[in-house]
Amino acid sequence: MNQQEQGTSLAGLVDRGHRLLAQAGVSTPLNDARLLLADALGCDLHQLDQSLLLNRTVEELLTNEDKDNRRQVDGFQSAALERYQSYLQRRAGREPLQYILGHAYFRYLDLRLGPGVFIPRPETETVVQAGVDALTRVDHPLAVDLCSGSGAIGLSLATEVPGARVRAVEVDEQAYRWGTLNAAAQEATIREAGSDYQLLLADATDPATLSDLNAQVDLVISNPPYVPMDAIPSQPEVRDWDPDLALYGGSPDGCLLPCRILDKAMVLLIPGGLLVMEHDVSQGPAMIAAALERGYVQARTHQDPTGRDRYLTARRPG
Repeated sequence: MNQQEQGTSLAGLVDRGHRLLAQAGVSTPLNDARLLLADALGCDLHQLDQSLLLNRTVEELLTNEDKDNRRQVDGFQSAALERYQSYLQRRAGREPLQYILGHAYFRYLDLRLGPGVFIPRPETETVVQAGVDALTRVDHPLAVDLCSGSGAIGLSLATEVPGARVRAVEVDEQAYRWGTLNAAAQEATIREAGSDYQLLLADATDPATLSDLNAQVDLVISNPPYVPMDAIPSQPEVRDWDPDLALYGGSPDGCLLPCRILDKAMVLLIPGGLLVMEHDVSQGPAMIAAALERGYVQARTHQDPTGRDRYLTARRPG
């Protein structure tokens, strides 16, 4: 975009982005165009939408924010429009929106994200809720988040359940770095909740990992890699960007790694302790059977908000 476009209306910019992203096959082109434009302009989505309703131009929005420094606004405007164009090109290339923006909201968290870490999905919020509900029934509970990635699950527990002690495990170094950044960003909130969160770089399925906590954990919660090896995702954002290590379950049916999490959780949990584990929509019956074979009781699968089998709960016998 050049200097002549500085007076372009906000609606025109959103429409241009909408059409470009729709042509590229993006599933939510209007929403993505709005979010990218708001980020490029340094405003929140509410401010952008309000200006769109008033049919304002970019210049009007920015000068309204800084009426005392017009020259600075003019320079920022040009850079912002160039940034928006760059964002659109990246999104049209099917780079995930969350990587472009550098963050994503998950429950009450604003998580930093980028290449090398799995992007948490809305359906996983349901998995977290099951964990939160379980921990609120326990005094000073101890929870373990296996395959923690960005920290979405474990950090949600630590910030939402007062007094929770959470231990998180991630094997991939890139994902671990993102998890460390998010843990640092939530440090004050965790402290205010009277909770404790610790992240470990290790293999979640290794018998030595967290062995000092064996038979002491109230809740093991996990969103492990579970995509069947022969079910490569069709969405470019998933197939080309999410780390393979966080996606594929290690076997044609995707159950190998989830079953190893079942084994690990059985060792970590106290008698009567709860496992909550996300799985593929095709794996509900297999996960129930695998849990029962390993001695778990009360094994059942639960649905996500779309009505699809999404996660297993099972208890170590009391």
